[in-house]
Order: sequence, then C-alpha cells, then structure tokens
Amino acid sequence: MLKTRRLIPLLLVGTLAACASPEQQLRSGLQHEGVPAPVASCMAARMTDRLSLLQLRRLAGIGKAGHAQGLDDLLHRLRALNDPRIVDVTATSAALCALGLH
Repeated sequence: MLKTRRLIPLLLVGTLAACASPEQQLRSGLQHEGVPAPVASCMAARMTDRLSLLQLRRLAGIGKAGHAQGLDDLLHRLRALNDPRIVDVTATSAALCALGLH
C-alpha cells in the first residue's frame, strides 16, 4: 500500500507532462511550416483545447509528409483528412491569432 501511494504522484506528473506534449509538438510543427512564433503559440493553445488527441495525431501526420507549399497546399492536406472539425479549428485559430483576437 505504501508503494502505491508513492507511485501516484509520479503517475500524475507523468500524465501532466504527456498532456503538455501535443501543444508543444503542434507549436513546433506550425513554426516549422513558417508560422511566426507568437501566432504558432496562440494557434497551438487554441487547437489543443478544441481538438481531440486523435485529431491532433492525425494533424501531426501532415507535417511528416513534408512542408506545405503555401496556404492552399496546407488547406488541401487538411481537407484530405476528411475531418471538417480539423479544418475549421485550424482556419479559425489562424485567423483569430493572426489578428490578435484570440
């Protein structure tokens, strides 16, 4: 029983660290695609709040395919995922964050 009590805080810390990871990965991926750091940070925060972990993983797969050749290419890749929620959240996050209306 004592060992279990010691493990609980470690599990909580590990869980919290894992929760931060998708936002950090998304932020890095957006910056890698040329999104300015402040906008990428804003977008990543909004997107991780609004998309499921599965959707975020699907979104991460786009970055592994290579650089988008502009906004049209990125939107084409997003639409190819057949998940309108991903397209909607990405587009609204980009617009609001770029305008500073987040």
